[in-house]
Amino acid sequence: MPQAAPGPLPVDKIRTLAFVGPAAAGKTTLAEALLHRTGAIGTPGSVERGNTVSDHDALEVKAGHSLQSSVLHADHAGCRVHLIDTPGGLDFIGQSLPALEAVETAAIVINAATGIEPMAQRMMDYAAERGLDRLIIVNKIDAEGADLPALLADLQAAFGKECLPLNLPDAGATQVVDCFYNRDGHSDFGAVADAHRALVEQVVEVDGAFVDRYLNEGDVDASELHAPLEQALREGHLIPVCFVSARSGAGVAELLDIIARLLPNSTEGNPPDFLNGEGEAATLMHAQPDPAAHVLAHVFKVSIDPYVGKMGFVRVHQGTITPGTQLYVGDGRKPFKVGHLYLQQGKSHVEIPSAGPGDICAVAKIDELHFDAVLHDAAEDDHIHLKPLPFPVPVHGIAISPKRRGDEQRMWEIMGKLVAEDPCLKLEHVAQTNETIVYGLGELHLRTLLERLREVHKFDVETRPPRIAYRETITQNAAAQYRHKKQSGGAGQFGEVHLRVEPLPRGAGFEFVDQVKGGTIPGQFMPAVEKGVREALAEGVIAGYPVQDVRVIVHDGKHHAVDSKEIAFVTAGKRAFQAAIRDAKPVVLEPIAKVQITAPDSAMGAITGDLSSRRGMVSGTDSGKLGTLTVHGQAPVAELADYQTRLNAMTAGQGRYALALSHYEVVPPQVQQQLVAQHKVQEED
Repeated sequence: MPQAAPGPLPVDKIRTLAFVGPAAAGKTTLAEALLHRTGAIGTPGSVERGNTVSDHDALEVKAGHSLQSSVLHADHAGCRVHLIDTPGGLDFIGQSLPALEAVETAAIVINAATGIEPMAQRMMDYAAERGLDRLIIVNKIDAEGADLPALLADLQAAFGKECLPLNLPDAGATQVVDCFYNRDGHSDFGAVADAHRALVEQVVEVDGAFVDRYLNEGDVDASELHAPLEQALREGHLIPVCFVSARSGAGVAELLDIIARLLPNSTEGNPPDFLNGEGEAATLMHAQPDPAAHVLAHVFKVSIDPYVGKMGFVRVHQGTITPGTQLYVGDGRKPFKVGHLYLQQGKSHVEIPSAGPGDICAVAKIDELHFDAVLHDAAEDDHIHLKPLPFPVPVHGIAISPKRRGDEQRMWEIMGKLVAEDPCLKLEHVAQTNETIVYGLGELHLRTLLERLREVHKFDVETRPPRIAYRETITQNAAAQYRHKKQSGGAGQFGEVHLRVEPLPRGAGFEFVDQVKGGTIPGQFMPAVEKGVREALAEGVIAGYPVQDVRVIVHDGKHHAVDSKEIAFVTAGKRAFQAAIRDAKPVVLEPIAKVQITAPDSAMGAITGDLSSRRGMVSGTDSGKLGTLTVHGQAPVAELADYQTRLNAMTAGQGRYALALSHYEVVPPQVQQQLVAQHKVQEED
């Protein structure tokens, strides 16, 4: 049974931060070092041994890196620190980004040996867009070959001169020395006084009164600078840099002091942007970090375990939640009652009596909870939601089907749970190809999903590349007729249909026109003729793909007073249509996607050349941040099946892309020949 945790703390004693940044920067090891230093855990674990608090999932232990965000907590210097450790792989950004919704500070962890990597750049941008305080933590300062002064210069070149060190490595990176409160001494970078002066000057710039004091007195006691420091952090006027080695422990104690003494509580950071209402009528509002106000809380993570059930991870922005509190989920009309509140420590938890502004807690076994839900206790708050996060669009897809027949419903139920945990996964049934397709951000993302499906939920699926949703159409008018006559002893079958086909503009769909006169086909049989035509439409004629953009005009036929039946006219309509299509110079159409590719401008030549080789074309480019360009273009969907892998190779993993269906175009003749030949083989088989 979980033990009760200490009682609630005042808002000003709560700190929230997320460790974000590239894989192998040491975020999990650093979290372990902080927990150990505060006494939250006895012996620090290691990623290599698979016994860290953060990476508790069996698949994470097997992979040797984080796959999901993990919620932790520690107490230091009278403060409670809520810490979220996030995965660093670009494929798992659906776990990293939501963590930014739950914290005041984004701590971007940099590997001193490898420098600034794409994930660090991306998370810095996201944190700035959300108005979060940003802290840069340079980890592995004792790594062989690490050039720390050069790295600090790189950080300032990439993110601005406002990146200033709060402490500096000393004694060959075996320890660190404070630069904010401390004016004296030396470091591996030189005199501490220089770093101290730069910090104080940067902070006082946001407050005119302190500027005057600084100019008159030559210095200001750093202990008096808390308010302007918090303002500088809120405005992005200061992005502190601190140095640490999670392995050796150098700088770990100092980092804890920085978190407790200098990082903001929820009354000091920029409040998140809530929207009240929908669409253009929505108005911006901010929660008030008042424990006595009505409740506003946000579900930033959902975990659905086959044994534990659904657990929602919640950041409280306003009000106080206690066991027994009745809460609504978004615009839901039926409230649920909170049973237990938990303070998480990886997979472990302790029960707490309440959670107020700034707290991060978990609630279990509430089926109505879902990712991004706003929880509230007042009916008038039912249209409040957070400003949406800019998640990358999942475009890397695989078709899945259960290995055992009859398990389709169970597959959908389990996949639904897995998709509910990750906003960068999408599951859909494509009617055109009759396939279930799951989309993710890359091959690793989907491979991990399938492994979780197999290992955790004990469910096996077969996978294959998604079928391309080709179409067929015609390029000229044609006419045909077909008589269906069947006599077998008793009553026979008879129906004759005469029709014409005409091409329609691309995207127009299908039209069925009845121009029969004189009752040659009685009215009660015309729906049967249309049914036969639609069957042929769905099955395709030359390559087995649905026919579109065609008008069918039925203008004549014959019937028999005794033998004419619906089935006869279904067959006659279908065969007449198929014959007319074959005479109307049919072609196969392929889907063309709008492509938007964002990558370093140095890779643009390779990207545009590769797009051309894939029968694509570039329609324009836009300049982005810090040396990136966005290419807009079009390409056939069939040519983009492995595009993320190719893009990673061209951009060293820094490129990303999005797709949207644009239109259909005629395939090249050689492609049509291949598709028609494949269809003939399938028909013969």
